[in-house]
Amino acid sequence: MSNKIIIKTKIKNFNKKIYVSGDKSLSIRWVLFASLAKGISKAKNLLISQDVIAAINIIKKLGIKVQFSKKICKIYGKGIDGYKYKKNLNLNAQNSGTLGRLILGLLINTPFPIKLLGDQSLSNRDFKRVTDPLSEFGAKFKLHKNKNLPLTIYGSNNLKPIIYRENKGSAQCKSSVILGSMRANGISTIIAKKSRNHTELLAKYLKLPIKINTFKNYDLIKVNRVKKIKKINYEIPSDISSSAFFIVLTALNKNSKLTIKNVNINSSRTGIITILKKMGVNIIFENKKIYKGEKIADIKVNGAKSLKAINCPSKLNSGAIDEFLVIFLAAAKAKGISYFKNLGELNQKESPRLKWGKYILTQLGIKTAVTKDSIKIFGNPKLNINKKIIIKNYLKDHRVFMTSVIAALSFGGEWSIYDKSSINTSFPNFLKIINELKK
Repeated sequence: MSNKIIIKTKIKNFNKKIYVSGDKSLSIRWVLFASLAKGISKAKNLLISQDVIAAINIIKKLGIKVQFSKKICKIYGKGIDGYKYKKNLNLNAQNSGTLGRLILGLLINTPFPIKLLGDQSLSNRDFKRVTDPLSEFGAKFKLHKNKNLPLTIYGSNNLKPIIYRENKGSAQCKSSVILGSMRANGISTIIAKKSRNHTELLAKYLKLPIKINTFKNYDLIKVNRVKKIKKINYEIPSDISSSAFFIVLTALNKNSKLTIKNVNINSSRTGIITILKKMGVNIIFENKKIYKGEKIADIKVNGAKSLKAINCPSKLNSGAIDEFLVIFLAAAKAKGISYFKNLGELNQKESPRLKWGKYILTQLGIKTAVTKDSIKIFGNPKLNINKKIIIKNYLKDHRVFMTSVIAALSFGGEWSIYDKSSINTSFPNFLKIINELKK
């Protein structure tokens, strides 16, 4: 079976209701917290992707039983100190930066050295940004080339609390330190630049000893040692990052309408909604509710008759960091010059995404001006493609693949997009939903 997709025609107008897969960030965090809980935790609508399966395989190697029955996943937690450590243990985070960085926070008390591995993409990413603060607890690390995987962690049974300043806006770094703080003897303090807060919300829902004070530009988080976590039954809401591709596809097709059901609209994740609204897209939240600390709603989108350029405020970056590639497509069709700055974190993802954003836009015939952390996009409201475009060799970054599909369906041309299996890391049903919209 070919591992590429060929798209030759633009999508027709549609008016649909869809469900997208479970939220990846919440799915991975549920797996990790449930593995520490006492008793049987159950989840519905767990995302069954390679990243989440990698998380499940890691906790199984740590002695935790996992069982699937029908559409429910059960994790048989053994308590906060329930991991079974073995000599010569290798754990593989595959492609998942979230998993690779968060699991380290839970392993800092291991009595035996543990090696953490990843695929080619993850092995090129910076892990020193988490091993440095985790070392302050008392654990030690040996990294490949001083910052990459594979790495070996040497735990400590006498973990001291720390004070940590997270100034990159990285939820992965912050969450890793929060999880490490749960094992330390005393109260750790984290001063964190605004970023996704799923870990904090889940910890608060579970009534763990965590206190959060929110200020304009940062959060002050205090975490005490955790002695017990109760079992967690969770129905995972749909993923807004996965929804983003269909939101932009709808926005780029002026006579289309779309409703996406039961989506996690956590305010630390809705940067794309704010950005697209500023660009003139009609987006409405309906049936809003709070579910176990998270905000949930149906998202209704109408195709935009015209799009406005945006000088994107940097304060929106962390809330849209995984969606910028597809946001760039909206800017490509906007009237005027859009400017996105302070995007260095884009190059800490599965591929150097700023580079790939420029590449895709160049293939579309869109002029750009790019620095190491910014991009200007000279929009063309009449954008229409009539040529062959090939997308490959992008380190199997799922978001490069999905952005390319949205571009092909929105702007035309004949596209050959390789490594379609890359979507299995986060959104295996992506192409299935695309086909539903094409019917």
